[in-house]
Amino acid sequence: MNIIEFISQPWHWSVSGVMIVLTMFLLLYTGREFGVSSTLRTMCSIAGAGKKTAFFNFNWKNQIWNIVFTFGAIIGGFIASHFLQSPEPIQISEATITHLESIGIASPQNDTIGNGYLPPELFNLEILLSVKGILIMVVGGFFIGFGTRWAGGCTSGHAISGLANLQLPSLIAVIGFFIGGLLMTHLLLPIMLNF
Repeated sequence: MNIIEFISQPWHWSVSGVMIVLTMFLLLYTGREFGVSSTLRTMCSIAGAGKKTAFFNFNWKNQIWNIVFTFGAIIGGFIASHFLQSPEPIQISEATITHLESIGIASPQNDTIGNGYLPPELFNLEILLSVKGILIMVVGGFFIGFGTRWAGGCTSGHAISGLANLQLPSLIAVIGFFIGGLLMTHLLLPIMLNF
């Protein structure tokens, strides 16, 4: 078995859990916090936004490692999706397939039928250019951006870094993320798809 075949095989979920724990240990040991949404603030500061707004006026050089991490995640995702993707259908439960079909989304298949994780009923150019698609993307993007700043971080920052630091605001934020996700999945998404 060559290295590409080894990397492409499904790995046990605990491998990623151990890697997250090791990463958080290193970050806590070095006094750093993890969060992807903060890279936008850092990039704005690098571009000079700190001259106009105090929010962006900080020592961005201390956050270069987070930008490198974020770009590494983007590059890693590109490599995984273009060179390591399995041609097999996505493995999901029958209950999930039944629920998706009940709201008008076909069961995810392989790369030729909607990229597996991205159902073509939601992610295609025709939907994106429709009024419904623009509203979903613009309003959804606003809520994500506004919510991230209002909550003081994104899901990865609160759920991984904040909980590892035993921060009560992060626990409250994570509970809010789960409630919002459940409401979106079971209440709002079916309404939006039938609109």
